[in-house]
Amino acid sequence: MRVRPAGGSVTAMVDTQFSDRRLAALYDLFCPWDERGDFTFYLPLVMSARSVLDVGCGTGALLRRAREDGHEGRLCGLDPGVGMLEVARTYPDVEWVLGDLVSAPGWSRAFDLVVMTGHAFQGLLGDDELRDALAAIATALTDDGRFVFETRNPLVREWEDWEVRYSGEVVDSTGAVVRCVCAVETPVRGDLVSATHTYTGAGWERPLLSRSTLRFLGPDALAGFLGEAGLVVTEQFGDWDGGPLTGTSPEIITVARRPRGERG
Repeated sequence: MRVRPAGGSVTAMVDTQFSDRRLAALYDLFCPWDERGDFTFYLPLVMSARSVLDVGCGTGALLRRAREDGHEGRLCGLDPGVGMLEVARTYPDVEWVLGDLVSAPGWSRAFDLVVMTGHAFQGLLGDDELRDALAAIATALTDDGRFVFETRNPLVREWEDWEVRYSGEVVDSTGAVVRCVCAVETPVRGDLVSATHTYTGAGWERPLLSRSTLRFLGPDALAGFLGEAGLVVTEQFGDWDGGPLTGTSPEIITVARRPRGERG
């Protein structure tokens, strides 16, 4: 979430699970690579692009894997979460930038591919914030560049099983068990869904609470915001296997770029 003060600047408000170093170090344990279909989808795209910007890169797992798999071009990860970037920066062979798309360097025609994985796109909550972010992405893309991201399909109402899906236990680096309990705030109204994640660990002084809000937009709304930024949808998929987008698809995976006549 972002808060825009009267002066016009933007201040990032980052979920505790992304800003706190202890919780950020647990992220890849709760969301391991082998259970993430999004990384299987995105990695070939990253490997085929000369320069890549990963917006909301988190712990940097996708870009780290790309470098390990032999990517020789520019890999840049951007994230506003201090804790996440501290974890990512333990791997030095990637460019890591702390911030969001508004505060980040003014990249112009710099990246062949911009991605937002892990449903990071849904963290853009307000219309103005979304427009600013998409404008920055459009500016950062090369003439033939692509912006690829996903958002959960609002028709599926996935949040109704989050309390089961996103609650669980992992064993941290010290061998201690850490438990996360997810609770969705109801009733859900409009296109914003909020949830709390409560983390408890053996030996911790107190539980750590993180509150998240995500925005659920459908295909028409997405196309409208992209169009305002000068981007058009060229492909959409409904799942990580590349299936067609339908009303029951869990994901809205979108590929966008400049209209053909505006490319160099």
